[in-house]
Amino acid sequence: MQPLSTRMRPSSLDDFFGQRHFLKKGSLLYNSIVNKTFESAIFFGPSGTGKTTLARIIVKEMGGSFYEINASTCGTKELKEVLEQARVKAFGLQKETVYLYVDEFHRWNKLQQDSLLQALEEGVVKFIGSTTENPYFSINNAVLSRVRAIYEFRRLDTDALKGILVHALEDRERGLGARNITWDEEALEMLADRSSGDARVALDTLGFIADNIDGTHISLDIVSEAMQRNTGFYDKREDKYNLLSALQKSVRGSDPDAAVHYLARLIEADADIVMIGRRLLVMAAEDVGLAYPQAISIVTSCVQAAQMVGYPEARIILSEAVLLMASSPKSNTAIAAIEGASIDLHHGKVDDIPPHLKDAHYKGAKDMGRGIGYKYPHAYGGYVRQQYLPDNLYRAGVRYYQPTENGQEKAFKNYLESRDSYTKKK
Repeated sequence: MQPLSTRMRPSSLDDFFGQRHFLKKGSLLYNSIVNKTFESAIFFGPSGTGKTTLARIIVKEMGGSFYEINASTCGTKELKEVLEQARVKAFGLQKETVYLYVDEFHRWNKLQQDSLLQALEEGVVKFIGSTTENPYFSINNAVLSRVRAIYEFRRLDTDALKGILVHALEDRERGLGARNITWDEEALEMLADRSSGDARVALDTLGFIADNIDGTHISLDIVSEAMQRNTGFYDKREDKYNLLSALQKSVRGSDPDAAVHYLARLIEADADIVMIGRRLLVMAAEDVGLAYPQAISIVTSCVQAAQMVGYPEARIILSEAVLLMASSPKSNTAIAAIEGASIDLHHGKVDDIPPHLKDAHYKGAKDMGRGIGYKYPHAYGGYVRQQYLPDNLYRAGVRYYQPTENGQEKAFKNYLESRDSYTKKK
């Protein structure tokens, strides 16, 4: 019997969940598929986020021939055979558009990837390559230059995964709808949250539960058993947010004992490393900030290391990050500054960029008054007084950044106050 993830694979754009940052009704990619103007592309992102599924949907919508190969099992010989067949279809009597999808494209070396170049240049195939590696490092520039776009697939969020799971539970033809299974919302939330953004993991776990459950109800305990994870704060849906809030406020309040206490409660409740790590990174920028700017680099390293080693040792590394931030001087000037600037943009009229700051690296720029009068600070020893803000903000003496005297930020304040232009804006 096919896995549930295979049976529930979407076959149309309307059934496709996630990736709304580039695929939604009215988006350029959506319209290019509907209008049949889609060209070659690279799909980049983690497993289980829909790369292969979307490639198949595109070809179905476009109506061409489809060849699908996996770079981990096929080499140059197989690729050349496919390209020869595609050439016959594209330039023979059929005049048929041919799509080639290469999964795990990054596994091919430079010579293997370059085998595609001539076919791409001649229009033998429309190419879709998928990779879990950063394409700018794993795919040759020659190939990238012949591909119209790179689409980054993100891990599916909890809401998207819950939508997929509910769809599978209700679908009577391909899914589990005929079994009349009921479920607790907290159970589906835990299943979605613990699937690490991977729809395949979420669906196949759901299929395993459905095939082996006594009765027809999916509870939190059943999901916990299936995933070998305790329920922790999923007994009360708001608990994880309360614990994260208490952790951040304890760090902000420079209470290392309280901070590590709430970290321990999160870990004992089986909170995911990624969930904790995201909040720690926000805290490093929002609460420690420029009083100790190295904190964000250290916390980033701690979060990455914790993900690498996993529990139980990860708790030591996360504890180090929390204690470091709780014991550091604090400054929220980074968030205050960006929020102040955003408020002006959204609620007030902001003048144009001063002409002397505009790009002047093209013919005719000077005739338009661009770049004239700009003073290069390095030619003046690193600083020269001149206007940078738009006219109305400059005249109003706007100051978004208000440095504190906490930690290393005091040195930044002293430097800025030593400059007459900064002092005069007070």
